[in-house]
Amino acid sequence: MSRVVDPQGHRNATPRPGAWTSPAPAMLSGTRTVGLAAAGLALIAVCYGLARFAYGLFVPAFREAFDLDAATAGAIASGSYVAYCVGVVIATPLTPRFGSKVMSVVAGVLATAGTALMASAPGAGVLTLGVLIAGSSTGVASLPLAHAIAHRVVPPLRNRLQALVNAGTGLGVVVSGPVALLAQGQWRLAWAAFAVIAAVVTVWVAVTVPSVRQDVAGSAPSRRAGRSWRESLPQGSVRLVGASVTMGAASAATWTFGQDLLTTTAGHAAYLSTVAWIVLGACGLLGAFAGDAANRFGLRTAWVVAMPAMGAATALLAVTAHWYVVAVIATGLFGGVYLALTGLLLVWGTRVFEHRPARGVGLAFLATAVGQAAAAPVLGWVADHSTLAVAFWVAAGIAVVGAWSRP
Repeated sequence: MSRVVDPQGHRNATPRPGAWTSPAPAMLSGTRTVGLAAAGLALIAVCYGLARFAYGLFVPAFREAFDLDAATAGAIASGSYVAYCVGVVIATPLTPRFGSKVMSVVAGVLATAGTALMASAPGAGVLTLGVLIAGSSTGVASLPLAHAIAHRVVPPLRNRLQALVNAGTGLGVVVSGPVALLAQGQWRLAWAAFAVIAAVVTVWVAVTVPSVRQDVAGSAPSRRAGRSWRESLPQGSVRLVGASVTMGAASAATWTFGQDLLTTTAGHAAYLSTVAWIVLGACGLLGAFAGDAANRFGLRTAWVVAMPAMGAATALLAVTAHWYVVAVIATGLFGGVYLALTGLLLVWGTRVFEHRPARGVGLAFLATAVGQAAAAPVLGWVADHSTLAVAFWVAAGIAVVGAWSRP
């Protein structure tokens, strides 16, 4: 019988009686670790930055092309979040079964198909279908990458690589901005470009991401059904879910209506709001340091500081939307803090579910999407019945409250 291997890479001297064991998965070499990080970063950039969050960049264009009001635009965004939830639910049990490579490729295919459908949408119905397919790719993408890093990367680098790959969202947002500018108002051309980029990254992922299929030791499929609810939901999981929901709800205003606030409410030119979007993504790359922050200052301290900071950025954007330079600073602050928070959730999830990291990441990101899905249409309704600025203030208040749901 082989020795039991825990998710941190340690070998226990003696396996517990009757436990199912498997040999330790081989750690990746330095070169392959870099390759996994690069391909994972690109996949997250495509699925999150392009296929999902770029919708917010084009909300003004979609509203004009398909005659959508703010509530409807918010409802479509909510559909993307719901599709994300479905993707997480499906990917959580399938990732250990089919492996990181297969599920990563599935995410890329969904992103490619969804963005292509959006590019060719003749009406709001097909646009919504494309948004749903594209949104589901994000729910599938994070789990297999987190699973591969947790099992195949040496322990000292895991938190750092998890946060680095997660920061791909910022990279995707940075890429989406220049594409939108080059398209010069031709939003269909922009989304066709996103589809091509997604297809190329999918091929890259297929040849780079390792096929990690084994679950951690002691968790044979035949024994899973007998686990108690305490094993399925370890201590700290409820707090993790609560924090994730509030973070998602607090971020929905900027992701869904940020561009609308700058163009429709503040009256800035479309290209200026796109520049602000690029700044958001560029600052989001700083989220790559979330793992280091968690290691140095502690997960709790990092969370308690970051949540009010996101609320402050959201409120500042509401107040200063007409002052372009200050609004851009607020947008950049939001991008950096948001990506740092998702990185902290990723680390938090793998710590709470240390024996099944894919499940922990899936639960955290699922709860985040639930918060975004619930908040987007509500904030759209608030905007229709008052102003977009009021909706942003509501989101800022949620962020401050969310600081209390700490690790």
